[in-house]
Amino acid sequence: MRGAGGAGAVRGARGVGAVGGVGAVGGVDCDVLVVGGGIVGLSTAHALSRLAPGTRVVVLEKEPGPARHQTGRNSGVIHSGIYYRPGSLKARFAVRGAAEMVKFCAEHGIAHEVTGKLIVATEREELPRLHALVQRGRENGIPVRELGPAQIAEYEPEVRGLAAIHVGTTGIVDYGRVSAQLAESSGAEIVYGGAVDLISRRPSAVAVRTTSGLVVKARVLVNCAGLQCDRIARLAGDDPGMRIIPFRGEYYDLARPELVRGLVYPVPDPAFPFLGVHLTRGIAGGVHVGPNAVPALAREGYAWSTVRPRDIGSELAWPGSWRMAAKHWRYGAGEIHRSLSKQAFARAVRRLLPAVTAADLRPAAAGVRAQAVLRDGTLVDDFLIRDAPRTVHVLNAPSPAATASLPIGREIAARVLRTLGSA
Repeated sequence: MRGAGGAGAVRGARGVGAVGGVGAVGGVDCDVLVVGGGIVGLSTAHALSRLAPGTRVVVLEKEPGPARHQTGRNSGVIHSGIYYRPGSLKARFAVRGAAEMVKFCAEHGIAHEVTGKLIVATEREELPRLHALVQRGRENGIPVRELGPAQIAEYEPEVRGLAAIHVGTTGIVDYGRVSAQLAESSGAEIVYGGAVDLISRRPSAVAVRTTSGLVVKARVLVNCAGLQCDRIARLAGDDPGMRIIPFRGEYYDLARPELVRGLVYPVPDPAFPFLGVHLTRGIAGGVHVGPNAVPALAREGYAWSTVRPRDIGSELAWPGSWRMAAKHWRYGAGEIHRSLSKQAFARAVRRLLPAVTAADLRPAAAGVRAQAVLRDGTLVDDFLIRDAPRTVHVLNAPSPAATASLPIGREIAARVLRTLGSA
C-alpha cells in the first residue's frame, strides 16, 4: 500500500526481510531508504522513480500521514527566489523550483495560483535594502517592477509604504496536497507510524529499526528528517557539525481578509534568515498574518505549553546556541514580545497595513522551523546536504525548501544514484 494523502500505515514485518509484505532481494529490503515523509523526502522518492525506474524505495515517516510538520504548517507560498544570493543553492533551486511547482500542480490538478507579491519599504533606512533586492532579483532572472506609493495603492489599496517592488512569479499552493501527490506518484512504499530509534551501518548495507519494531535494510539511507535530522545523523554515526534549534512561527488569520488582495511582505533584514511578519492570501481565500520567530521549547513545540526537557537540554548543551543568543538577543527579545502581546504583533502588521487592529487577528496554527546552527553560533542560511558512507544527510532545508522541493529531490537522488553505482 502506498501512502497517498495520509492513507493507513503500511504494516511491515518485524525484522529484516519484509517491508509491507515485499521480500528482501539480495540481502536488502530496498535500494534506498528515506527517513522523513515531508515534501523533501517525498520529492526524493519521486525523483528516484523518474531518474532510475525500478529503484526500490521505502520511506519511513513517524507520523500517521505525510507533511505533518514543516511542510504542512507553512504559509503555502511558492517563492520566487528574489531574496537569495545569486549562485547559492537557494537561488538556483528556488527559481527553477517555482516554475516546476506550478507545472506539477497544473499536471495533477492541484489548486494553485501565481499571484505575484509586493515587498514594501516603510522606513527610509529600508530603501537601500529594497534596491539591493531589485538587483538581486534581476541577477537571479526574476521579473521585478519598482513601485512608488501611488503604484503600491494600485496593487494593494490598504497598504502604505515609501516604495515597493512587485515580484511577478510568486504564487500560492497547499503543500500538503503536493506532498500527498508526490507520495502517490513516487511508486515508493511508505511506512507510517514509527520513529527511527536505531541505525546500523555496515560496508554492504544500512539497517534501520523503528519504535514500532520494524527493521528495514537498504543499500543507501537518505536522512530527510527535518526537525530530527541532526539526531538521525548521530544515530548513523556521523557528526553533523550543527544542531537543529527549533523556532516557532506563530500565525494569525485576518478577520477582514478584504483588506488584502494578495501577498505583502516587509523588506527583510539580511542579518537574519527570517522574512518578517507578512500577509498571505491563501489558496482558500483567507489571509494569513505572520509568522514571527520565537525559540520553541520542543523540537515539535507548536505552543508555549509544549515543553520537552530533552530538547531543551540538547539546545543548551550546544555551544552554538549560546553564541547565537549572544549575537541576536535583541532581535529575539522583540520576537518574544510580539508572541506574548497581540497588541505588539498588530503594531508590526500596521507598518504595512494601517487599518489592522488587534481585534482583526484571530489565532491560527503555528509552525516550527528547523534552523541549523553551527558551533560558532552561525545560523546556516543555505541548504546543507552532506554525503557520508552509504548515506545522504539533508541537514538544513528551510524556506524555500517546499518551493524548491522538486529540484532538491533530484539533487539528492543524483547523489544517491552515484552511491548506488559505486557500491
